[in-house]
Amino acid sequence: MKNVMKINGYKALIAFDPETNLFRGEFIDLNGGADFYAADVKALQREGEISLNVFLDMCREDGVEPRKSYSGKLMVRLPAELHERAAVAAASHGKSLNAWLAEAVAQAAQV
Repeated sequence: MKNVMKINGYKALIAFDPETNLFRGEFIDLNGGADFYAADVKALQREGEISLNVFLDMCREDGVEPRKSYSGKLMVRLPAELHERAAVAAASHGKSLNAWLAEAVAQAAQV
């Protein structure tokens, strides 16, 4: 995945912030916000570990699950024409629209 750094099993999205002239990391699989900044990759890793540890300590203190949970249900709104085209494509592959979409999302997410 592009611009994703794993820190102690948690994923952080990395982007360059031109206003601060620093790299910014933001954990994307946490139940709350935790971000960090640094000028280089090594420092970004170190700052990410510090930010993550602070977040995890707070979760332990408050008795909160740190990881975001997902139900597996996803509501998607599409333009009517795209919905129709997707339904036709799914049917042409002998799949339900749900199965076809799940496969398309898996491919796009590189699962």
